[in-house]
Amino acid sequence: MIDLISTFIFFFAVIDPIGTVPVFIAVTRQYDEKEKRRIALKATFVSAMILLFFIVAGEPVLTAIDIPLSAFQIAGGIVLFLFALTMIFGDSKPDQEVKLVKSVAETAIFPLAVPSIASPGAMLAAVLLTENNQFNLWEQTQTAAMMLSVLLVVLLLMLAASWIYRFIGNSGASIISRVMGLILASVATASVLAGIKQYFGL
Repeated sequence: MIDLISTFIFFFAVIDPIGTVPVFIAVTRQYDEKEKRRIALKATFVSAMILLFFIVAGEPVLTAIDIPLSAFQIAGGIVLFLFALTMIFGDSKPDQEVKLVKSVAETAIFPLAVPSIASPGAMLAAVLLTENNQFNLWEQTQTAAMMLSVLLVVLLLMLAASWIYRFIGNSGASIISRVMGLILASVATASVLAGIKQYFGL
């Protein structure tokens, strides 16, 4: 039995639903409400498919190219840590990803679905939290359910984006994104330490 709350918080940190709100507002500014709802639904669906793919096929792909999961866990932890540092000290998620908006075409895919929702951190988390040697099928299903529940939060926040943005503003979203970055840095450090312990059999 996995810790559902900690798994939910982990995915909430790496996906950062609140930080997605300003991105969504920026890329859908010229659309009407009907089109905004369609974009939100499509972005959430595509993100879910990408992350579910990593849950199902991530570890077999690593096994096929003969990369031990502990090595991926260490590398993933380092990448997550660097990603967290950019959230804390660099441009926040909203500031960083709004800069990626160059065209209104396929805004549901880029930058909304990737890299805003299905971020590199979320992809790594999907693999690390469903390791076959540590988690059985039921536990992996629970992890997938927690991930999908976070994506549901993302969808609801995008559908209510206009109201939320009036409440927290871009500065509020930036503050929350930095706090999530600090949580993510802690999780990344734990991932590196766990990978080292597993690799060297400590």
